[in-house]
Amino acid sequence: MAGSQIFAARRDRALNRLYARLARRHARVTGFVSQPEPRTIGGFARGRQLVAGNLMFAGYLVEAKGRDLWDIRAPDAAFDAERHGFAWLDDLVAVGDAPARAQAQRWVWNWIARFDEGRGPGWAPDLTGRRVIRWINHAIFLLRGQDSAESEAFFRALARQSWFLSKRWHSAPPGLPRFEALTGLIYAGLSLEGEEALADPAVRALARECDTQIDDEGGVPTRNPEELLEVFTLLTWAASALHEVGRGVPPAHARAIERIAPTLRALRHSDGALARFHGGGRGLDGRLDHALAASHVKPEQVHGLAMGYARLSAGRTSVIVDAAMPPTGSASFNAHASTLAFELTSGRRPLIVNCGSGATFGRQWRRAGRATPSHSTLGLTGYSSARLATEDSKTGLVPLIEGPRHVPIEMSERADGAQFQGGHDGYVAQFGLTHARRLDLSFDGRQLSGEDMLLAIEDADQRRFDQAMDRTKLAGVGFDIRLHLHPEVEATLDLAGSAVSLRLKSGEVWVFRPEGGVQMSVEPGVYLESTRLKPRESQQIVLSGRAMGAATRVRWTLSKAQDTAIAVRDVLRDEPVFDR
Repeated sequence: MAGSQIFAARRDRALNRLYARLARRHARVTGFVSQPEPRTIGGFARGRQLVAGNLMFAGYLVEAKGRDLWDIRAPDAAFDAERHGFAWLDDLVAVGDAPARAQAQRWVWNWIARFDEGRGPGWAPDLTGRRVIRWINHAIFLLRGQDSAESEAFFRALARQSWFLSKRWHSAPPGLPRFEALTGLIYAGLSLEGEEALADPAVRALARECDTQIDDEGGVPTRNPEELLEVFTLLTWAASALHEVGRGVPPAHARAIERIAPTLRALRHSDGALARFHGGGRGLDGRLDHALAASHVKPEQVHGLAMGYARLSAGRTSVIVDAAMPPTGSASFNAHASTLAFELTSGRRPLIVNCGSGATFGRQWRRAGRATPSHSTLGLTGYSSARLATEDSKTGLVPLIEGPRHVPIEMSERADGAQFQGGHDGYVAQFGLTHARRLDLSFDGRQLSGEDMLLAIEDADQRRFDQAMDRTKLAGVGFDIRLHLHPEVEATLDLAGSAVSLRLKSGEVWVFRPEGGVQMSVEPGVYLESTRLKPRESQQIVLSGRAMGAATRVRWTLSKAQDTAIAVRDVLRDEPVFDR
């Protein structure tokens, strides 16, 4: 990060502290003019754990039975951000009984006692916006049984946070943080007595952000599907809140919702979860369907790419491919070297996956999760299709650099199914090799045929490849094609090691077969989920070989076993897991 950016970040933090303290002078609110319907969705199992004193934030589990949330020493800044953002309030409301209410009330009013005067790390615009939304959403739940002094303190704290947002929302980084700050400000302006003047500027500012941050295809610069869902959810909440008080939604705001909805549908697997790319997870259960229903945007098919992703679907099978350049600049701090990687889901069961973001498991896991070997694609041995820069010592941020800059793709519908063809130049500069991938999904969704190629296309590419061959003393350029399996998939080598049987919990059996003189193995893998305390063990299919000439080709098929029914009745329930 440049010196000017470091200075700007320090200045913003100092101004946030200043305006947080100045907010103490602002305490006019005594009640609600109107209150939006609660739309946030929490997790019952997570709420029960919070009541029991098991706090899991940002990948850390802290056992704090009988202790106050704010007495706990935060393991890192992400833990602090999660607790000060108050999204956990949704989980306690999902439980909804007397102990959950008492816990929520205790933690909210203890926050007011400790931090309402402008202290603590929670006075950042995005965290304040997130917190204000939850407090307003769940005010009835929180205020039940409270006396007038506690109610007065609650509204005073809301007033101070609303004034702070009105002065500092513009300092939130563009993208999701700024959408959070502005949505919180709109909620406050529409809901709180005497704060009506805050709403109009915030509504106009949100519309401007929609124009600048949401592209024509309904995507965001980070290309993170889960972040796009969060932005979409905030926009639908803000639009609904405006409608409820009889106000219209600015055209730019409405158009953004209309652009994002089909993109999210294209990024949704057949099990209802999002594709896991560029730091994003599958999304909270129910959040995507709830947001799409609330948007009132009619389903429509996306032709071509959706935020740089290609989708193939047939029968019960969905395939989603990263088919564009990786994010660059400030949008790349969570980006992955995943070009041409894909995920495949059959019915309710993920089969082929990417490892996911390891951000909640520490720096080493985060770096590992961003590398090409953590994705279901081809990588040159010891080399990713994009590189990670040196970590900035001041901020801890690591941008993605030297990634593919040319990613041509072609999609077509055929009588026997759908086809994707793509390539990228991420290996050309060092090895002269272009990776090309073809995927064909049959019309019934029962077979995916793949072909991976390494090609030295131009004369200059051939010279670079010859130099790479010289470095290996003509031993060839090593490559690995990895297909990461979901942890619940059982993989077994069959037919004297020439095929791999993959059994899903639904009872479906898929069979993987390679061609092209590569060595196949089933190796240990890892699956990274932010909702878990530690990485989950999994398996991966690895095809290893060496590129010896200007054209190397590997074909493979992944197909349902012939005795697998067309429609499997998948009745096994997926119970929430809280691992320890």
